[in-house]
Formats: sequence, C-alpha cells, structure tokens
Amino acid sequence: MKTLIRTALLASATLGIVTTQAQSVDEIVGKHIDAMGGKTVLSSIKSIYVESTVEFMGNEAPSITYILNGKGYKNELDFNGTKIVQCVTEKGGWYINPMAGATTAQAIPADQLKSYQLQLNIGGPLMDYAAKGYKAELIGKDSAAYKVRLTTTGGVDMTYFIDQKTYLINKAVSKISMGGQEIETTAAFSDYKKTDVGYTMAYSQQVILPQVTLNIVNKKVEVNKDIDPAIFEMPK
Repeated sequence: MKTLIRTALLASATLGIVTTQAQSVDEIVGKHIDAMGGKTVLSSIKSIYVESTVEFMGNEAPSITYILNGKGYKNELDFNGTKIVQCVTEKGGWYINPMAGATTAQAIPADQLKSYQLQLNIGGPLMDYAAKGYKAELIGKDSAAYKVRLTTTGGVDMTYFIDQKTYLINKAVSKISMGGQEIETTAAFSDYKKTDVGYTMAYSQQVILPQVTLNIVNKKVEVNKDIDPAIFEMPK
C-alpha cells in the first residue's frame, strides 16, 4: 500500500510539472506574440514588402522580399547582375540560382520545402502553434533568454531564444533534413522597430549557414502593399 501511495504521489507530482511547463510555454509564447503587436494586428496584415541589403563573402547585394500572409513568399537577390530567386506557396516552391547551375526555375526538393514554407506566416511558426499541430516545449533558459523548442508536423526542429525582457526573438536555431543529412542553421535578430500598423519586426538579421554567413539589413518596409499573387507562380 505504501508503495502504491508513493507511486501515485510521484505520478501526481510529475503531472504537475508537465502542466506547469505547458502553461509556462503558452505564457511565454503569448507574451512574444503580444510583443510583436498582438494577434489582432498580426492577423490583420495582408502583405509585407521589404527592400534589404545582403552582405556575404565581402560582397553586398540588394534584395527584395514579398510576403502574402499565409499564401506566398518570394525573395529576389541581385548578385552582380545575377538574379537568385526563392519562392514558396502553400502548395509548393521553386528557385532560380544560376550560380548553382539552375538557370531556369527548379522545384524546391520536398525535404526542404516544409522548412521554407514556415516563412509564409507573418506571425511566425509560434503563432497558433497548437492549432497547426506543432509541439512547443520550454527546454530551459540562459541569462538573457527563454529557450523554446518547436517541432512542426513537417519534421522541422527549431529552438527559439526569446528575450526575457522584451519577449522578442534574439536567435533561432533550426535543424532540417537536406539530401539525407541533418543541416543546422542559426539566425540572430536585432534592431527591432515598430511599423506604422503596430507590427514589431527585426530590421537586422545574421544567418549562419554551414558554409556562409549572411548579414541582412532592411532598408524599406511596406505593410499591406498591393502584391500580385501571380508573382509566386513558377515560370514555365
């Protein structure tokens, strides 16, 4: 009987820990969404147009990003007259990269598509994560940030470092399967600014890839600019 009671108390304590952790994750994620402007503001945004500069390997290139919330994402990078394009929609994705031998539009491989499609939603993968079927867990914290791990239904594993004071994301580390190998990328975010509709976004971003580091600075941001859905269609 004593053994049974101890087992029951242990199970109850464990359940309490799990429940507390789940509430903590939801509270942190909720404050993060509020810090970006709140769910009402984020849901009301139909599109975002961004002009940026991308610095890598000692070179600087202009970049334009188009986002139709939940429907399409397209980035065009002009590197010394060579245009590199990446585009994803709810249904698929394609890219053009003459520097990698892809002079015409090529379909994004299925094992990479799920990761790219996370860029479709302006609120980010953490917004309404449970409704999307994703799993979020608080895995710890350092001196500055909470560490929240998000696992998507598409198998993308991401760890967000959410600032304990601002509740904005300092860094995101993602792991995806690419060509049968697990690839880790890190994105660091800074210089957050509030747009005219109340949406707070990072104007500076450093992306660390396996072989190259990109430094991205936003120069111009337009919210709810008219964007023709046809630009997301894969060229024939």
